[in-house]
Amino acid sequence: MIGQLNIRQMTEEREERLSPQAAKSRLSRGRVRPEEPCPIRTAFQRDRDRIIHCKAFRRLKHKTQVFLAPLGDHYVTRLTHTLEVAQIARTIARALNLNEDLTEAIALGHDLGHTPFGHVGEDVLNELYHRGFRHNEQSLRVVDLLEKDGRGLNLTLEVRDGILNHSKTDAVSLGEGGGEPETLEGRVVKIADAIAYINHDIGDAIRAGIITERDLPLAAISMVGNSHSERINTMVSDVITTSWAATGAATEKTKIMMSPQVLKAADTLRDFLFQEVYNLRSAQDETDKAKEAIRSLYAYFKEHEEMLPREYLIHAEETERGVVDYIAGMTDQYAQMTAERISTQGASKEIP
Repeated sequence: MIGQLNIRQMTEEREERLSPQAAKSRLSRGRVRPEEPCPIRTAFQRDRDRIIHCKAFRRLKHKTQVFLAPLGDHYVTRLTHTLEVAQIARTIARALNLNEDLTEAIALGHDLGHTPFGHVGEDVLNELYHRGFRHNEQSLRVVDLLEKDGRGLNLTLEVRDGILNHSKTDAVSLGEGGGEPETLEGRVVKIADAIAYINHDIGDAIRAGIITERDLPLAAISMVGNSHSERINTMVSDVITTSWAATGAATEKTKIMMSPQVLKAADTLRDFLFQEVYNLRSAQDETDKAKEAIRSLYAYFKEHEEMLPREYLIHAEETERGVVDYIAGMTDQYAQMTAERISTQGASKEIP
């Protein structure tokens, strides 16, 4: 009878056939609060499921990636970006014989802390809050503290590490900047994140009429491809090919990486997006409205702590921390609606 079997142990035994450098769920460093193992799911599978079922994950469908309040149905949202990252990361992890469950959990949780209005919201909160704001740190705060009415998800340390260190800085090269995940699975998610956003942001910019395929840097597309699918396939295949030899060697210097030629092309496309898309979007009227909405929300809730939901006060060492947590968790729609109510109703008790 299946009830007498320990499915989890069978899965853990299959994991022994993964790469020697793959993370094994039975060797996980555990959770902050110890739990009894599940008889069916491994530790990393449980983390994946907890992330998918949490409220912060649900809200990603109404959070902007790049284009604020787009009129079309096919623009990327934070949720579709997350799913694309998970798909790309799992493809790479499977090819390199790494742990897909850990990879998927990190990918699905990596942007849970992203603000409304994309990086515009992140920039404004970073400017307003005296301790600064970074979405990767907020994602960890979401899973550690804010979810489940302030109890958190109690994820494994490997997933938490991957979420915290998925983000890079604005360094010139995709291969630089940000923290370095402890696991190869975390490093796979980090590079999959870059592959996903470079390519879908190009697609959205073309869809919006900001650029055309002909505007893309010729040297870059000659290397990685003329179409969306060709570029993703080239980058993913290159990561697998370039990383393959390294993952078989027991060395701390192992990297998940692109070849120099493809990395240069990816960096060129990323630089092009900053110059021709991201910086241009920052000058648009809707961006100014988004910034004003965040500033309005911050000022209001800073003065009206009693309006903050309880879960945003439990772990807040100061009012401003709770305000940041609350605003960062809002969807674009809710943030805009709440800001509009504040401007017309003042300190109404019906705002949240």
